[in-house]
Amino acid sequence: MRSRQHRLLQRIAALCLHFPDAELFAQLPLARAAAAELPAAPRETVLALVDGLERLGPVAAGARYVELFDTKPGRCLHLTWYTDGDTRRRGGSLARLKQEFREQGFELTEGELPDYLPVLLEFAALTGTPGRDLLVEFRPAIDRLHQALSTVDVEYTGLVGALLSTVPLPRKGVRTVSATPPVEQVGMEPVLLGYPTTRAESHR
Repeated sequence: MRSRQHRLLQRIAALCLHFPDAELFAQLPLARAAAAELPAAPRETVLALVDGLERLGPVAAGARYVELFDTKPGRCLHLTWYTDGDTRRRGGSLARLKQEFREQGFELTEGELPDYLPVLLEFAALTGTPGRDLLVEFRPAIDRLHQALSTVDVEYTGLVGALLSTVPLPRKGVRTVSATPPVEQVGMEPVLLGYPTTRAESHR
């Protein structure tokens, strides 16, 4: 794919990886039309997810989304969970990401966290190299998400796999992810860090 197609796929995926509420369903025809500009393999991947969402409808699609992404920390869309777990370090990582967004002229809306994969994808689609560099940094986390999804889902797994083709392999020195990200309960403020955490009772 060309660079423009990479960014288009990232923009479409940013939309499709949000919670499938009425607003997202209203934009699915746009995602379907935009996918026509992609090469065959990623286009079919996008269309498979769009078709699946439309087939389920908002209620069932929403329940499926919660089951996939909001109940198991190992399948979460907040990528610093994979690198930092529930530790103070995660707060620092989120602050650094917010600063990088500001330096490019972007501000998050209230309630958004900068490590949320759809937010990072939209940032990459709009900024090019700065956003791509962040995706490269978090590629090991996206890889882990892809692996975890592959055992329970087809359509979302396909989309995340297609996204990986737009993200170069990281150079040495990029933080890797561990099988079980660390937990640090003392002094933590989970409300500030946001879902997900490794605590079973946590919800979005």
